[in-house]
Amino acid sequence: MTNENRLFQTAPVQQELLTNGLQVVTDSVSHVESITLGIQINAGSRDDPESAPGLAHFIEHALFKGTKKRSYLDIARNIEKHGGYLDAYTTKEQTCIYLRCLCEHLEPSFELLADLVCDPTFPPEEIEKEKEVVIEEISSVNDTPEELIFEEFDLRSFPLHPLGRPILGSEKSVSEFSDSDLKQFMRQHYVPRNMMLTATGNVPHDDIVRLSERFLGKLGEAKGEQYHRQPFLAEHYTPFELTLKKQLFQAQIVLGTAVARHDPIFYSLMVLNSMLGNGMSSLLNLELREKRGLAYNVYSSLTFFDDLTALNIYAGTESNKTKLTIELIRELLQSDALKHPDPEEVDAAKTKLLGAHIMGQEKMTRRMSQTSSDIAYFGRFIGPEEKTASIKAVTADDIANAASAILLAPPLSTLVYKPKR
Repeated sequence: MTNENRLFQTAPVQQELLTNGLQVVTDSVSHVESITLGIQINAGSRDDPESAPGLAHFIEHALFKGTKKRSYLDIARNIEKHGGYLDAYTTKEQTCIYLRCLCEHLEPSFELLADLVCDPTFPPEEIEKEKEVVIEEISSVNDTPEELIFEEFDLRSFPLHPLGRPILGSEKSVSEFSDSDLKQFMRQHYVPRNMMLTATGNVPHDDIVRLSERFLGKLGEAKGEQYHRQPFLAEHYTPFELTLKKQLFQAQIVLGTAVARHDPIFYSLMVLNSMLGNGMSSLLNLELREKRGLAYNVYSSLTFFDDLTALNIYAGTESNKTKLTIELIRELLQSDALKHPDPEEVDAAKTKLLGAHIMGQEKMTRRMSQTSSDIAYFGRFIGPEEKTASIKAVTADDIANAASAILLAPPLSTLVYKPKR
């Protein structure tokens, strides 16, 4: 049996709604001895109040500072005494609180995860300390040019839309968060219709549903007017070209664009990105690093939001080589390599993408995250057989059409950080 076939010999993903409307999803994997539990909240930085950027991310931190039953120290000790770990992350559209534990410790670990989401207390002293922690996190981004340039690129690409806001917020906004800000955001977003419990690992579906009803069934819907996420419109994207002087040693370059969501070319875009800037054999790496020696680090990335797709290309190079680097990137994007792709190169990109997908399925935390992302984005789970078939079906013509759709629609934006001296 091949590794790919063995991957598919798992129980089907099952979905169920609790009586309060919370969606429960299980992905049973019998060959592991652990379980990964994640509570996904459909709220990220694009849902922050305009007056409080960074609030969704800060709440992710604040949940760990204490509940009605536990102090922050109790929370840390509780999961670790059972041999597991607890973590969280926030994106522009999602927040996820998750843990991984051994099967034998499922019930106490589940209860802990539910406690964080259902009964946080936001103790004032701990919240003030955590503000300093997040401000340090912001400083860390400011000290990392490769991270900072992407943050500023979004800010300038979407100046009139919440997608432009930094996930972490600013030092000023974080320092001004109040207890009422946190509780109001949770009342609005941490409600069953806006949440999903995903369990991946060696556990029966019925057990997860039973524990979900027991520990998460008390979650209730928000009262009053429901929140509606501001949609993305074409006019919200603002093309620009900008060079800024910064205190750094290496020039940083980001090129990018954004187009409205277009599901029919979803897999074509993924293969295109694999070809363009993912790995040592990618077009960008071969041209800029291997052939020209212009960059140590160069890559492209795709981000699929609810209502748009963003493509970014990054390169770090010497200050006096930024113009040449940008010219070569733009030439590559208009070259026959993308307009008339070599079928063998397309097949290699597909194999590379499939390898990453299959190996990712062997990592339970990533598998949990991917399952919930599929359901949040497509409204249903996309099984590995379907994903594999969709990737394999992409042709050279599909790549050319996808490249045309994303590279020729709105103009590419360019942001450059150059050393002051």
